[in-house]
Amino acid sequence: MKNKKKWLLILLTIMIALAVGFAIYYFQKGNATKWNYSDLCENASKIRGQVSVNSVGNGIYVLSGYYEQNGKLFKFTAVIDEKDYYAFKDLGLTDMMLSYTAGNGWQQLLISLAPTLIFILFYIWMFSSMMKGGGMGGNMFGNNKQRPRETKSDVKFKNVAGINEEKQELVEIVDYLKNPNKYAQMGARVPKGVLMEGPPGTGKTLLAKAVAGEANVSFFSMAGSEFEEMFVGLGASRVRDLFSDAKKAAPCIIFIDEIDAVGRKRNSSMGLGTSEQTLNQLLVEMDGFGTNSGVIVMAATNRADVLDPALLRPGRFDRTIQISLPDIREREAILKLHANNKSVSPEIDWKRIAERTPGFSGAQLENVLNEAAILVVREKKKMITINDIDEAIDRVVGGPAKKSRVMTLQDKQIVSYHEAGHALIGLKLRSASKVQKVTIIPRGNAGGYTIMTPKDESNFSSKEDLFAAIAGYLGGRAAEEIIFGKDNVTTGAHDDLDKATNIARKMVTQFGMSKLGLTKYLTMAEEAYGQTKGVYSDEVAYKIDQEVSRMLDESYVIAVKLINEYKPLLELIAESLRVLETITAEQIDYIEKNNKLPNEVILEKERKAKEDKKREAGEILEFEPDEEDETKK
Repeated sequence: MKNKKKWLLILLTIMIALAVGFAIYYFQKGNATKWNYSDLCENASKIRGQVSVNSVGNGIYVLSGYYEQNGKLFKFTAVIDEKDYYAFKDLGLTDMMLSYTAGNGWQQLLISLAPTLIFILFYIWMFSSMMKGGGMGGNMFGNNKQRPRETKSDVKFKNVAGINEEKQELVEIVDYLKNPNKYAQMGARVPKGVLMEGPPGTGKTLLAKAVAGEANVSFFSMAGSEFEEMFVGLGASRVRDLFSDAKKAAPCIIFIDEIDAVGRKRNSSMGLGTSEQTLNQLLVEMDGFGTNSGVIVMAATNRADVLDPALLRPGRFDRTIQISLPDIREREAILKLHANNKSVSPEIDWKRIAERTPGFSGAQLENVLNEAAILVVREKKKMITINDIDEAIDRVVGGPAKKSRVMTLQDKQIVSYHEAGHALIGLKLRSASKVQKVTIIPRGNAGGYTIMTPKDESNFSSKEDLFAAIAGYLGGRAAEEIIFGKDNVTTGAHDDLDKATNIARKMVTQFGMSKLGLTKYLTMAEEAYGQTKGVYSDEVAYKIDQEVSRMLDESYVIAVKLINEYKPLLELIAESLRVLETITAEQIDYIEKNNKLPNEVILEKERKAKEDKKREAGEILEFEPDEEDETKK
């Protein structure tokens, strides 16, 4: 019955469109003044604009256009033979714009109706798709454009290193998927949904795949951003498709990555837009299947605090698992796991590498070993050494070394003192991080950098630790001012100032570590997510800026005081950098304990001095000819 009504409506629309087209065509044709050849010649001077010339066959031409009379335009048509047409052109009217077409009146009618017919065909296609999908965006886009991805995961828990507690939380999910009847008989309700929250690259997706792999069930995955579409209703259709297919394949796991793309908090200003419709459909679908239906929904997000409370209530996402960045033991385990399929030197100390990589995610650690393997292949070596991994860490942090970039002696001196200033703060300030490596080799936009790691790795930072971090970032600028003068400081500290300011602002607005008290003030990002608590006035904003400025100034005073106090140590570190370009933690410790340059620096200085003497004597050419030039000679 519905199909009959649909086609009747389509037929009626076509008939109306054709009737309108015919009426317009014949109305325009009937209103035109009909001229013969003599009329055409007599009124040729009155013709305005373009004249349409249509050859209808048998030597007959139909001319149509507009002529002016008494200040008004009128349409004309003239039917003439081929002889008259060329005679007409010979009257000196060849400069007139002539538009040539071929065909008869029926063809002209079809051409005039073409836009209407195209619209009708588009309407039929749109209406048919809507009827099939049960509404706008049903099957037209929702089913055909992007289906949920169903796969079988070959990832197991043994392939996921470093998050043992998180894996333990999911063991019962695996057991339920394998033995659902055991839980049903006991009346136990297994969580419908599991939300994993953590920074990017910490293994959320990998953990979801491991659950599916351990349970040997189907794995449906879609990103939250894939539910977002231009048309209202398409995202909701995608959600329906995902859950419909999952129910047919049960037991299985549905994994929604970046769920915050569709599950953000709703507010009164949103209206019934695409995001809210998609979220509502997701809530309906999660309520629509039973607790023991064999379908587990797993989702990942970087920020659970921006998700709608309705999504997080029991019965939907019952369990939230926090996945944080790996600690030193977990980093060591992750590195060993990713080294299994690579040729690695047995002399590598994985614990030392783990110490050098605080704040690295699992994905970054995997990338470090991959970069090291690429370097080994590039240099045609047989196995990965500690030097390859050190270089790979530097590449991940700052990009590839730009050894070809020419540094003037002045630039080299500025950068060496700047980086030495960072290192000195790390050595002499009690709560500062430990210096691991200092280099003046440019990487990315940085002229050099200092790698520092926490002395005692902890999930918490004290006020003293944060002030030490700010002073460490400002140490480079302080060293420049002391060595070269306040008027000769450079722009090299722009990134340091940015990081130091961010720490100070967080201390004021989020950590309650300032004179403004314990009130938490919103950041711009939190305001963008629709949060309202903590929005502050212009007066408070001014106080925040003043407090941030005060903290930076106090930290800078500490940095200047330390560098003035230990200026000889600064000179030794800077000189070592100018000679070796890169110095390690062991070399820095030697300089600090013995108050003199390491042997490597002394030997390298002597070698360079000998080269300079030979160059002055002409024994070393500045530009030696390459092998190809020598062969030609």
